[in-house]
Amino acid sequence: MTTDTLSTDLRNLSEAVADLVAKAAPSVVSLAGQDAGASGFVWREGLVVTAEEPLSDADTIAVTVAGGATAEATLVGRDPSTDIALLRLKGIDAPALSSGEVLPRVGSLAIAVGALEGGSTAALGVVSRAEGPWRSLRGGAIDARIVFDMRLPAGGEGGLAFDATGKVIGMTVLGPRRRVLAIPLTTIERVASQLESHGRIPRGYLGVGLYPVAVEGSEQWGAMVMNVDPKGPSVTAGLRQGDVIVSWNREPLRHIRSLLRSLGPDSVGQTVTLSVRRGGDSTEIQVAVAERPAA
Repeated sequence: MTTDTLSTDLRNLSEAVADLVAKAAPSVVSLAGQDAGASGFVWREGLVVTAEEPLSDADTIAVTVAGGATAEATLVGRDPSTDIALLRLKGIDAPALSSGEVLPRVGSLAIAVGALEGGSTAALGVVSRAEGPWRSLRGGAIDARIVFDMRLPAGGEGGLAFDATGKVIGMTVLGPRRRVLAIPLTTIERVASQLESHGRIPRGYLGVGLYPVAVEGSEQWGAMVMNVDPKGPSVTAGLRQGDVIVSWNREPLRHIRSLLRSLGPDSVGQTVTLSVRRGGDSTEIQVAVAERPAA
């Protein structure tokens, strides 16, 4: 390959990336939030999807679209388990996202597009991981695990990641150890639709406060019941303060986080079997999982 050919290829790549960012920019907005703020994108007319984690707790959020026009958006609902929040934007026009979704190949290029104070931001990286469905540490069901080797610019969380052809990979969020992940559009469609209809995502509720403890006589960890909600399902089932939960549906409990992951939306209404240590004895308790009360 000659120097001229390499230069031409790099110039073409540079122009293609810049064109992609320019095309996506009208649908990507910036949000005033905690620290450096966040990005979001117009999911449907008048509705903006963004990352839940960096979003402020205010009832109204200032949103700036491409070009600098600013309006207030109101929170429709948020789901910490999938890191998705939905806002309603009034009084300002911005086009909804119109690109199809793709599951990228590992090693392929990825372009993250965000917004900051009315201007676009961008980052270029590669897909370092792309595989099937998984559950977040908070129990959210996410349709694909997609990880990027890139660093987001300030305010870039909640923006969009694209492949080299311009198809959407997903919404960019920050995961454990500040890794950049994508929440796929299939997950966003499912969660945002529920938020639009109900304002929240149902979560399972046992009605107990838990604390991790070592199970006496074994290398296993359990979850000690520190308190019991008198109106929750566990008190009816007979769970008591001081009980140590050691398994969920006869699967050993690895950590309290694994129990919390089991309390996803699909757990509501299910009856689960908890293996419990109580005063040196072992017993099983059946608990009908309730829906977590609204905060």
